[in-house]
Amino acid sequence: MEIIESITIKGGIDKKGMPELLQEITVTRGEIIGIVGPTGSGKSQLISDIEQIAQKDTSTQRKILINEKVPGEAERNDPRKKMVAQLSQNMNFFADMAVFDFLSLHARCRNKTGVDIDEIIFLANQLTGEPIHKTDNLTILSGGQTRALMVADVAVISSSPIVLIDEIENAGIKKHRALELLSGQGKIILVVTHDPVLALSSDKRIIMQCGGMRDLIESTSQEKLVAQQLNRIDHEILALREKVRQGKMIEYIETELLGSCFNSACYL
Repeated sequence: MEIIESITIKGGIDKKGMPELLQEITVTRGEIIGIVGPTGSGKSQLISDIEQIAQKDTSTQRKILINEKVPGEAERNDPRKKMVAQLSQNMNFFADMAVFDFLSLHARCRNKTGVDIDEIIFLANQLTGEPIHKTDNLTILSGGQTRALMVADVAVISSSPIVLIDEIENAGIKKHRALELLSGQGKIILVVTHDPVLALSSDKRIIMQCGGMRDLIESTSQEKLVAQQLNRIDHEILALREKVRQGKMIEYIETELLGSCFNSACYL
């Protein structure tokens, strides 16, 4: 497969049939782009257009270019040349097989040799609380375990250079580590999110409104500082959540967490 250095989204029309205010955006390899906007603003349709590599043949009339060129028919429709992987918030396995066997089969289907399956499971276990074992049957995995396994699978085995993530904050996994893992593989990542931490952590964010791309905002250094503080708070909340899940009593909140909250409130 040709190395994908960039994808370009050429704007179409919004829900009212008017031209999108943002008429073109190019996303390059290694970038993380947030897609934000209120419910019903067209976020899911945008990633659907990208997944289909739309050529003005969807309701939005958008056009997607790969490396500044119109992709061929095989690149759009041949599953063996699939360029886009999508991770949604609702994912489940139906195959009755062990985790190790599934990953090994996927690696063979992708013609990936020398893949360390144990390493993939190790990476997946960095994203979820309850550990995944290689002998576990896919059908017994929880929703969070399933998504953690698929993130690790997409990062290591999948050759799809474009990754679309739909509201990973609701996926029950360690979202920041998941983005670090995926972006470290040089993939193009677009994230639909309502989470301010993820939005401010992205390189840029597309603002959606009334079904159209309204604006493109580049994250500032000040926003990155806010994101770092919110990230620390988020990690503390995750730690508290794990204590609650393990049946431990929570009698106080650490002073450091409260201090972080006050400091971030000053920034916000």
